[in-house]
Amino acid sequence: MTMSTTWYLRRLSRMGPREIGGRVGDTLRRRRWRSVAPPAGPETPGARFTAVLPAEAVAAVPPDAAKRLVAEADRLMGGHGGFFGVDRDDLAHPDWAYDPKTGRRAPSGYAFDVPYRDEDAVGDVKQIWEPSRHQFLTVLAAAYAVTGNERYAERVDGLLRSWWAANPPLRGVHWTSGIELGIRLLSWVWIRRLLDGWPGAAALFEDNPVATAQIWHHQRWLAAFPSRGSSANNHVIAEAAGQLAASCAFGWFPESARWRSEASRSLERQLRHNTFRSGLNRELATEYHGLVLELGLAAVAEADAAGVPVPASVRLVLLRMTDALAAVVDDALRPPRQGDADDGHGLVVDGAGTGRWGSLLATGDAVFGRLDWWPEVTGTDVRTPLLAALLRPYPRSGTARPATRPGHFADAGMTILRGPGGIWCRCDGGPHGFLSIAAHAHADALSVEVRHDGVEVLADPGTYCYHGQPEWRRYFRSTLGHNTLQLDGTDQSVSGGPFLWTRHARSRVLTADTTRWCAEHDGYRPSVHRRKVELVAGTRELKVVDEVRGARREVRLAFHLGPAVTAELTDDRALLTWTRDGEDRSAVLELPAQLSWRAHRGESGPPLGWYSPGFGRKEPATTLIGTGFTDGAREFVTVLGFRG
Repeated sequence: MTMSTTWYLRRLSRMGPREIGGRVGDTLRRRRWRSVAPPAGPETPGARFTAVLPAEAVAAVPPDAAKRLVAEADRLMGGHGGFFGVDRDDLAHPDWAYDPKTGRRAPSGYAFDVPYRDEDAVGDVKQIWEPSRHQFLTVLAAAYAVTGNERYAERVDGLLRSWWAANPPLRGVHWTSGIELGIRLLSWVWIRRLLDGWPGAAALFEDNPVATAQIWHHQRWLAAFPSRGSSANNHVIAEAAGQLAASCAFGWFPESARWRSEASRSLERQLRHNTFRSGLNRELATEYHGLVLELGLAAVAEADAAGVPVPASVRLVLLRMTDALAAVVDDALRPPRQGDADDGHGLVVDGAGTGRWGSLLATGDAVFGRLDWWPEVTGTDVRTPLLAALLRPYPRSGTARPATRPGHFADAGMTILRGPGGIWCRCDGGPHGFLSIAAHAHADALSVEVRHDGVEVLADPGTYCYHGQPEWRRYFRSTLGHNTLQLDGTDQSVSGGPFLWTRHARSRVLTADTTRWCAEHDGYRPSVHRRKVELVAGTRELKVVDEVRGARREVRLAFHLGPAVTAELTDDRALLTWTRDGEDRSAVLELPAQLSWRAHRGESGPPLGWYSPGFGRKEPATTLIGTGFTDGAREFVTVLGFRG
């Protein structure tokens, strides 16, 4: 039995009968659609784009945010070696793929007839898909909006026409994943909006039969093939958001009213389904919390601009998500690094150096109103004034919101302990992941993250990759790849593939308050791992106690240090040092003496001692591993004490 067949059987085992039937129907419909030539596209005589920005919106963009935007647009225009280092027609053509995150350019040979699942032939499909979300074009269009310089608009015009010509409807890799279609539609809405005032805008979009056919086919595809069942995570949110945005802003088609209605219902249902009542995302992957929040805000902005009502629960979920984000960020406005992260964004109109999370909180302030306990946002961005000009302000009364900053999210199993000097600690005692496959979960039950004044001291190493590098994917998702305890060299949860877990560790929180936390999980049953964490404010110490109840087993306890931290390990004591704003800082990590400790850094056989600052990127970092045995009675005590 081949590996691919085994994977499909595992994946099938996580589906219910209804999902299986729906997927079979989708497959049959796709084959029927692809067996005939695509229609020429709907006729839209007299169609006009009316969802324009108010005149004062662009004027409200802060000058420093506009400066960063224009600098990024100039880089994209080719000021440093060409557009992403690739000829503009090459980038639009499916035979090329360039990932601006990794700086890698695909070799020739990418073609529509190469199966995108054949990673040995084509590499990571995200390198092909993500430039075709056209979020670099929203940046160029935004640069036109703030400067009036037509060279940005003309470049967008040329690239869009080239892409549409190279990617006809229903043909090729860009018509295989709904999230890509949804985000692409959202980008096209904003490109048209930001180019309004440029003489060629209507000729590029509503007066262009190729453009209207693409817009129509994208929406027809999303209406027919939504993500289903165990895969209905952030993908289905993107599909509904893109469909709602396009059917509001490009409401030129006979089906537009039906598409709007269906997309609005789907967005309402899926936002509730994907979000805990506390406001945290059920995927328990923080970057997807940000992605879903961005998509939801952008979709509601289109509905408000078009005067289309959306269910009240949509705004309520987005409000709760924003309050939850404000509650969990550290002193540098960065949230936990939990679960998968692929740097995905819902709407990009800002330049490099703009803080993503501060931008979301600024938008939340403009739309929902900040609470007294929210952290201050000092940075600026382009997106907030543009979205705020379209979004209807949320009523300031009538909705119960947290009176003080929450530290424990019982439904998500996340607890944030805070101490003096910016000590921040995330404790993980929540569900393994979302739905039966928990696609974006890591085997990280009872793991901790610790930061000091925004600097990662005990870090979550991140994600690094999804496809094509299975050894690295396994490492960054593994129990050993997190600040927790591993038994017998195995993960707490059982993986069935890069986005599939066939058995989930079950965690439960026993104690959680402002300074103490205790939880346990059964991933190593019949043994049970219990962890207690206590933050002692007076001594600025964090005490971690690990206990394993059960038979004698081999144990490995891991502590991953942040990339800025240097460690000097002597026996069971590590001196940690780093610099913050030119000032030297330090801490002492007293490790369990029952274990033998070694420092690892940048090892690749097997991987150990790595940190991923973003998708497709990794760098060496120090990992401390203690090895030994547990006999059911021992406690392993770790104390992290901050000095300065």
